[in-house]
Amino acid sequence: MEDFRRALLNADPRLGKFDPLSRIIYYDDFDQGYQGWSELIGNYEDDLSSLLPGYEDLRPPMLSNATMWDTGSAGSMEGNYALKLATRAHAGHIAVDLKRVTWRHRGPLRLETYFTFKPEATELRLSETDVRAVGVLFDIQDSENRWMPHLRYLNALNGEQLAKWQFKRYREPLLQIGGTGKTRSHFHLAPTHWEDVPNGRQILCYNEIATKLNWHYMRVDLDLASRHITRLQCNDRIYNLTGVEPMMMPAMANLWCMLNVVFWVETDVNKRAFLYLDSVLLSGEW
Repeated sequence: MEDFRRALLNADPRLGKFDPLSRIIYYDDFDQGYQGWSELIGNYEDDLSSLLPGYEDLRPPMLSNATMWDTGSAGSMEGNYALKLATRAHAGHIAVDLKRVTWRHRGPLRLETYFTFKPEATELRLSETDVRAVGVLFDIQDSENRWMPHLRYLNALNGEQLAKWQFKRYREPLLQIGGTGKTRSHFHLAPTHWEDVPNGRQILCYNEIATKLNWHYMRVDLDLASRHITRLQCNDRIYNLTGVEPMMMPAMANLWCMLNVVFWVETDVNKRAFLYLDSVLLSGEW
């Protein structure tokens, strides 16, 4: 039966490049549009001034055919459009997108995507250290805990190429928003508390000029029952996740069965940084 299932997947050129678990929760090819991905908006009550400062200017996703001034329109890895995130042109700025769904079974979960990143090509040079980081996180809640696995590829920091994977288990303080007692917030993408994944250094293909795009495969496996990340893979590298823990906090009042997936990009210089997603597949086992 498994061989037959794999043969069916491999016969579909859209799905054959993935290794999903038995249930596909969603498969998003951005040639078909936004597919439910949107901007991350911080929590507020009554007045937008109640937003925490970190959430005031996170930029939304857009559809892009990756048009460059010298190479023309590349399209996505497999099609015409990718989902693109673009920061503002000042160091440390972040652009974020997410998809909000809920889970139906506390078991294995797998996220797969093909992605690439570049700075805006405003200079005639490689600019390989101009993107600070690209990352993925999950925001999950069960009956006891809200837990938030965070992973990022730290490409560069203050002009130094670091090229390593990191995780984040310690969170910023939870702050009350408004006066109803229903809404709290914390800026979990703050630059503090990042830790290195063991042996997490990885040089990604960046090519020779700032307008050339090479696509990368990424896979993250989770166990919703044990609340752990069980696998991180990027291209040919599979990482030892011993000691890699998610952020953890008590369950919140209005977030039962939440299963949000978030991608982001951060710039290291006063230049826009771009993250492109060709397609995203989320699957589970039940």
